[in-house]
Amino acid sequence: MNKTLVTGAGGFIGSHLVELLIEKGYDVRAFVHYNSRNDWGWLEESSCRNDIEVMAGDIRDYDSVHAAVQGCDQVFHLAALIGIPYSYVSPLAYIRTNVEGTYNVLQASRMEGVDNVIVTSTSETYGSAQYVPIDETHPMVGQSPYSATKIGADHLALSFWRSFDLPVKVVRPFNTYGPRQSARAIIPTVITQLLSGAKVLKLGNLHPTRDLTFVKDTVTGFEAIGRASALNGEITNIGMNDEISIEDIVNMMIQLCGADVEIQTDAERIRPDKSEVDRLYCANAKILANTDWTPAYTLKTGLLETIAFLKDNLSRYKPEIYNV
Repeated sequence: MNKTLVTGAGGFIGSHLVELLIEKGYDVRAFVHYNSRNDWGWLEESSCRNDIEVMAGDIRDYDSVHAAVQGCDQVFHLAALIGIPYSYVSPLAYIRTNVEGTYNVLQASRMEGVDNVIVTSTSETYGSAQYVPIDETHPMVGQSPYSATKIGADHLALSFWRSFDLPVKVVRPFNTYGPRQSARAIIPTVITQLLSGAKVLKLGNLHPTRDLTFVKDTVTGFEAIGRASALNGEITNIGMNDEISIEDIVNMMIQLCGADVEIQTDAERIRPDKSEVDRLYCANAKILANTDWTPAYTLKTGLLETIAFLKDNLSRYKPEIYNV
C-alpha cells in the first residue's frame, strides 16, 4: 500500500496503530521522539519492529518533520502532549507541541503533496457535554490548556483543507484505554495500584462520566476513517455511544482484580472546578455511516486484556506516585 507516516508512533495509541497498519499491508514509516538512546518507545518490543522504517526527530522541529513526510502518500498525526495535569504546569509546552507541531505536519504535507492527512483530536475539545450524545457539531470549549491547544490544532488543520485543499481529516477519539497507556490515566492508575497490593486506592473526582473505547477498536477506527474520502475536511468521533461514571468503572476494576480496598480522595488528583469535564458521551453515527468500522471489544473484555498486560508489566509503573 501507499507509504504511510505515523507521528507519535512509539506512544500508546501510535504503536497500536503502527501494528494494525503493518498487519493490513501498509508500508509504514514511524516517526518517534529523538533521544540519545535510540529508544523507539513501545515499538521496541513490537512484533513489527523489523517491518517498519523508523525516523527519530521532534514534532516541534519543522526540518525533522519535513524530512519524515518526504516520500509519503499519507500521514497519521498522533504526536502530542496529552496529560491534562501537566498542561496546568507548562501550558507553553502544549502550545509548542500540539499547535506548532500540527502546523509542521500540515505545512510539510502541503509542500510534499501528501494525498491524505489524518490529524488526531480529543473528546476533551468538547468540554462538559452541553447535550448528549455529543456529535461533531457540539461546541468546543477549552477547559484546560491541553484541550485549548487541541482545539487550536483542529481548526488549523481544517483551515488547511479550506485554504489550500490539503486533504485533511480530523479524528476525535473519546477516552481510549488499554495496554501501554500511561499511568496518568484513570484505568492504568487504578489497576496498577490494585495489582501492587495497595489497601487504599487514591483517586480524584469519581462523579464524571466517560465514553471508553479499547485501544484496538480506536485504531481500527483511525484506519477506517483514513480510507473514507467522504470524510475529507470533516471531524469524526470515535466512541462507543455509551457512558460510565468513574466510580462505576473503578468498582468494576476492583471486582475484576479481586481486590479489597478503601477508596480515598486525593486532592492532588482533582482538577480545578471550572476545568473538570463532567460528562463525555459519544455520538458515533458519523463513523458508522461513512466507514466499515465495528468495535470488537466490550468494556469487560477490554479491561481484562488491560489487566493482563499491566500484571506482566507492573515493574514499568510506579503505582505509589501520582503521575502528572
